[in-house]
Amino acid sequence: MAELAPVSPAAPAKHGVLVQLGELKRLAIVPAFNEEASVGRVIDEIRAFDPGFEIAVVDDGSTDRTAGIADDRGAHVIRLPFNLGIGGAVQTGYRYAFEQGFDVAVQVDGDGQHDPAQLPLILGPLLDGRADLVVGSRFVGGGAYRSTAARRIGIRIFASVVSAVVRQRVTDTTSGFRAVNRKGIALFAADYPHDYPEVEATVMCVKHKLRLTEVPVVMRERSGGRSSITAVRSVYYMTKVLLAIFVGLFRRYAVPVEEEHK
Repeated sequence: MAELAPVSPAAPAKHGVLVQLGELKRLAIVPAFNEEASVGRVIDEIRAFDPGFEIAVVDDGSTDRTAGIADDRGAHVIRLPFNLGIGGAVQTGYRYAFEQGFDVAVQVDGDGQHDPAQLPLILGPLLDGRADLVVGSRFVGGGAYRSTAARRIGIRIFASVVSAVVRQRVTDTTSGFRAVNRKGIALFAADYPHDYPEVEATVMCVKHKLRLTEVPVVMRERSGGRSSITAVRSVYYMTKVLLAIFVGLFRRYAVPVEEEHK
């Protein structure tokens, strides 16, 4: 069963996590598409948590000032020539993390929904050696999550299907607020779903025998940009992702380079 950490005073404090990070080379991957209203604040909040994080903003073909604002804030900006979608942007970040030898990588969306102040919760199980992938869940510990009824139903369906497939309980398969160690970096640099990736990436992680843990987080309202999943696209999205999960059961995933040479 997945290790689902409850909210408690024993949750890892910021100071303890920073001590554990120590000399580890760490990267924050910030995928962003037309997030000029929020990307600057996201960068500032990551630095407020830990100035030792390098920040890579993957500008996914934005047509606004996203890249310029990120550059002005001192982030490393990776500009994609056209919009690849969230999966392509995130994998670009992981490829950079792998090639530059980072030990730890966190994903923080550029729209402001993820609060970097909660990174100690996500990094704790990773740094303690209890997990290779830690996902911030909106549904652990009885947390309330506001969304449309259709979206909440879809998330529950995905969670039920993925839990059955990976044989452990997962609650939030669409969360992009997550952290990985070097094993996770190598895996996602080699192979990452490109359309609506979080659900498929969870299955892929478990198929490669990486340890998955969820921790409780509270997500904020978007402070800029717009969601890629509209009400009109919800049914299409659910159908496509469920199909992708079942196709993935028979798919031969790419083997990370580090595993090929073992």
